[in-house]
Amino acid sequence: MEKVQKQSSNLKYEGNDTPISLLIVEDHPVVVEGLQIMFNSAGPFIVEGIASTGKQCLELLKWIKPDVLLLDINLPDISGIELCKQIISAYPGQKILALTTYTERVFIQQMLDNGACGYVLKNASSEEIMEGVVEVNKGNKYLCAEAENLLKKSQENELMITRRESSVLKLLADGLTNLEIAEKLFISPLTVDSHRKNLIVKLQARNTASLIKIASDRGLV
Repeated sequence: MEKVQKQSSNLKYEGNDTPISLLIVEDHPVVVEGLQIMFNSAGPFIVEGIASTGKQCLELLKWIKPDVLLLDINLPDISGIELCKQIISAYPGQKILALTTYTERVFIQQMLDNGACGYVLKNASSEEIMEGVVEVNKGNKYLCAEAENLLKKSQENELMITRRESSVLKLLADGLTNLEIAEKLFISPLTVDSHRKNLIVKLQARNTASLIKIASDRGLV
């Protein structure tokens, strides 16, 4: 079993508010540290656990029941979108707030479709992030201002494939491996894989093979 972190916070808040327990699922230590500092100083919040992978998250959920689970989309072992679906399937009452850098409408919609109660961007203010946690804990839906504006965009603008993603897609269709694409585009294999995963989500494909078929059917390659 992978090592997981279970932590508690020194609460600083006024009144008799019951603290909101949190599980943070995020693989960037700097982001985790920033969130911990924010929640520890603001209250009423208590960080019960931290997981850097989907596997760690599922393991922690066997032992703790956080009021709100803060979930990034880009995780090392699984997409946060798929993890969200798995969590809701196993724990139907779990409240999930997506906290991510992804600004495409399709990501927001898929997280909500898979059971997330809200969506907040990492560049949102600390007030918006905490407001999101509080509202989700109450059982309400919550979108930060930017996410709400993105979700209102027209359907025809939903599928936004970047120039780099388009290049990766065409090379995948040509049968090149991640390493070969990386060498051809002068980027790292990890970056190639990140673009591939994003394309799978955007085109709602199951895997690389179905991604290429869908892209071909839509005239993208």
